[in-house]
Amino acid sequence: MKQWQGVIQHIEDVTGNVFSVARQQRLSGGSINDAFMLSDDAGQQYFVKTNGPGKKAMFEAEDRGLRALAASHTLKVPTPVCSGETRQHSYIVMEYLALHGQADPFRLGEQLAAMHRHTAERFGWQIDNTIGATHQSNAWQQDWLTFWAEQRLGFQLKLAAQNGYGGELQVLGERLLLDMSRLFTARQIQPSMLHGDLWGGNVAGMADGTPVIFDPAFYYGDREADIAMTYVFGGFTADFYAAYQDAYPLDDGFDVRKTFYNIYHIINHLNMFGGAYHGQSIHMLEQVLAEIG
Repeated sequence: MKQWQGVIQHIEDVTGNVFSVARQQRLSGGSINDAFMLSDDAGQQYFVKTNGPGKKAMFEAEDRGLRALAASHTLKVPTPVCSGETRQHSYIVMEYLALHGQADPFRLGEQLAAMHRHTAERFGWQIDNTIGATHQSNAWQQDWLTFWAEQRLGFQLKLAAQNGYGGELQVLGERLLLDMSRLFTARQIQPSMLHGDLWGGNVAGMADGTPVIFDPAFYYGDREADIAMTYVFGGFTADFYAAYQDAYPLDDGFDVRKTFYNIYHIINHLNMFGGAYHGQSIHMLEQVLAEIG
């Protein structure tokens, strides 16, 4: 267990408990990180995510995002223990939660609505983080549309151009940046606490159905951006949406803005994984521009 020596020392320093790894189990950590469950003979268990050296800031931002979500006392998140870097890898350690599949959709909807009622005075956050493997800027901004144009959609379009996706994608993207204010007529947008990457793979349930969210790309923004993300790959039930709507009704016009917000995530997938997402990005841009008229 020599590879865990630095991590073990960090856990012991933070918790004040002796921890000697007796077992390690590789877990699903997504396409970006490796994930493990470490346990000792005394019954202590920790969930550890690792990446290569140089990713310390990514895990520090995740640690702080989890703590911010936990401080809302709404949805359950795994409690972070520590994060850092050794010569072998960067890492984050958090409590190990035994997750058993689906969360109770009613509680998930109600608790997410309660989380979204926690607000800030401006849009953004105090530090940058990542969306997947991509840098996500969170510089504080008073105006939501300026924030979205500069630090979300506009940023992804510039990155796509650098990755060789010019032409139609850029033309349509620039048109949308110029006209997107028409999607927000008469809306008063609050800087709500957001998970930021709320797809089905980042939500699970405890044995009793208690919802758990994890892997945040935390910031304060329009709550519709979180709800929109739940539609990208599916996995959320009608009961979830009904419970959220009962607790915190969405404004008229969300169906169009849902597609608008998800363009950010699809172009991010284009930038991370390549051309398979190019056609979908074009289609979504055309769809929203057609709705704007």
